[in-house]
Amino acid sequence: MKNSRKMLAVDLLLFVVLLAADQLTKHVIRIKLELHSYFNVIDKVLQIYHYENRGAAWGILQGQRVLFIIMAVVVACILAFVIIRIPPEKKYIRLNTALMMIAAGAIGNTIDRAMNGSVTDFIYVVLINFPIFNVADMYIVIATFWLVIMILFIYKDEELDFLSLKKKKTDESEEA
Repeated sequence: MKNSRKMLAVDLLLFVVLLAADQLTKHVIRIKLELHSYFNVIDKVLQIYHYENRGAAWGILQGQRVLFIIMAVVVACILAFVIIRIPPEKKYIRLNTALMMIAAGAIGNTIDRAMNGSVTDFIYVVLINFPIFNVADMYIVIATFWLVIMILFIYKDEELDFLSLKKKKTDESEEA
């Protein structure tokens, strides 16, 4: 039990640090750069471009603020359920970290939607004309990719049994 409490404390600290980094970068963009203005970080490759996105990824579902907030709350609850169930073993640290990154990203963008009515995006890869994104988006994409890799290639099915809602039979119940 002591290890799981320590793990949850580390999770909370990681979440707060990730969320703070996301919110700080967005705040700096909002106060230092006018909407739709930019500056080049690397000419013709990377810009910091202030954009307020009222939709989801790539601007889809514009103006669905309430839907996005509800979806984020549901995702946060599911993530909290899973994170609490992760055994406090060293082999699950990567899984735990990925889930905390997704949680911080989802909550970071939800705070924007709730407080500002839109999500502040500002990283624009000009070279490939990639949609403008932010730090929270990076957390979600990197962690989701990492999660898929872990589930497909690192963890065996039985190592993820803690996610099952079924109660395991104990030795005593099997003998009876």
